[in-house]
Amino acid sequence: MIQHLGLLVAYPVVFAAIFVCGLGGTFHYGYSVSVMTSPSAFIKELVNQTCMHRYRLSLESWQLSLIWSFTVSIFCVGGLLGSLAAGSLASKFGRKRCLLLNTFVAILGGVLMLLSKTAMSFEMIMAGRFFFGINSGASLAVYPMYIMEITPRTLKGMVGVTIGSFMSLGKFSGQLLGISESLGTEKLWPWLLGFIGFTGLFQLLTLFFLPESPGFLLLDRGDQRACEKALKQLWGNKDYSREIEEMLEEKAALQSVRSYSVLELIQNKTVRWQLITVSVTFASVQLCGINAVYFYSFDVFRAAGIPEQKLRYAALGTGLCEFSTVVSCFMIVNRTGKTVLLFRGYAGMSVTLVFLTITLYLQSQVSWMPYCSMVLIFICIVFFAIGPVGVTPTLPGELFAQPFRSAAYTISCTLNWLGLFVVGMVFPILVEKLDYFCFLIFLFSCFICGLYLKFNVPEIKNKTPLEIAAEFDKMHCKPKRKHATEMNANRIISYETKL
Repeated sequence: MIQHLGLLVAYPVVFAAIFVCGLGGTFHYGYSVSVMTSPSAFIKELVNQTCMHRYRLSLESWQLSLIWSFTVSIFCVGGLLGSLAAGSLASKFGRKRCLLLNTFVAILGGVLMLLSKTAMSFEMIMAGRFFFGINSGASLAVYPMYIMEITPRTLKGMVGVTIGSFMSLGKFSGQLLGISESLGTEKLWPWLLGFIGFTGLFQLLTLFFLPESPGFLLLDRGDQRACEKALKQLWGNKDYSREIEEMLEEKAALQSVRSYSVLELIQNKTVRWQLITVSVTFASVQLCGINAVYFYSFDVFRAAGIPEQKLRYAALGTGLCEFSTVVSCFMIVNRTGKTVLLFRGYAGMSVTLVFLTITLYLQSQVSWMPYCSMVLIFICIVFFAIGPVGVTPTLPGELFAQPFRSAAYTISCTLNWLGLFVVGMVFPILVEKLDYFCFLIFLFSCFICGLYLKFNVPEIKNKTPLEIAAEFDKMHCKPKRKHATEMNANRIISYETKL
């Protein structure tokens, strides 16, 4: 840890870029996931008042629940659109310019949130959530790309963990600002929802002082002088002829290899198991039930028997627990291995959910059982943070070579946002119909993912896509297919071994 922090201090501009882009990137995603819990009662009251004032209509409980669920879940629709558009925009306009344009979307969403109560319009909250989704979707795609391209190799492992760290920080900040002692009041809740607009404005004002990605300047624009200038600004005034030469070798290697579309990636048998792995892990991140806890944390803790006056602080503790665990994750990831961390995370969540279902069943019979349920929820969050959060976001870039990466990120982001939308819409119904047995559905998802990781995925720590492909071949390919697979992999990603 001390060594990593020392390297980070040696590159202050890189550190500034991580902070600025993280605060305006994955922080927005985490904040938007958790922030709707606290002002839910005030927003529902605004919906009722708006319908009564405009249409003289008193909404029934199921109608109000439907509008509320749609308000929460429309964030995912915007996220899906943002992630689908971000790749082409980043390639056309550059990483930095794409991030700058994306800040205006966040600011627009923040303005709509701030004015929603004054205008007596819950539709403005829906529109704001939609724009926040677009902003978060684009940030999730472009922020990792930009940060990894401006970071020295010695820092790439730690930087990968910062993606999940800022996401967890956003969740915790949404819960912290949402308590009644802060912005979670009837008077200030529009400022709580519009807070992302201010972080977007901060990113807009500071991102101008950061350079464009050196890799983009050289490989996409062909501007070697600008690339060298950006490297000196980021890493110090040194000679970077070797780094530039490696980039030029990569560019020469890529000229004979075209990028694959999503359909071509799905049809390509040489990376079939890599695609299945990404699909299973990204789907399981949503279906493990962790985001349901943040979307409806009050309902979860109320079902666990936590007193009403302690609900906000119990939810605040979940965000702090995840953030502190993710921050400590980079200290063990290089020693333990990424596949091992994923397996242990999902295995631990499976066991925890079994005991959680049992304690929820017994809470009416034993007075202290609700507190056991609360402890188990925190344990489940620890297992989630120490494995899936720290490892999953970077999997497409580690498992796939450059020609496949764009399509792989498109598929993974699509699964992420669709899963988040489905959970946001279905979870309230599951709680109403199944009560505490709803966790058995999440248990099944964690158990299946854990089994898949244990028996079908090799260790990927410190390996190139070519080496990982060879490991997959050993586990799954028939002998007759191995030679053809290796030849195709070598043709596609031979340059990776140089980087």
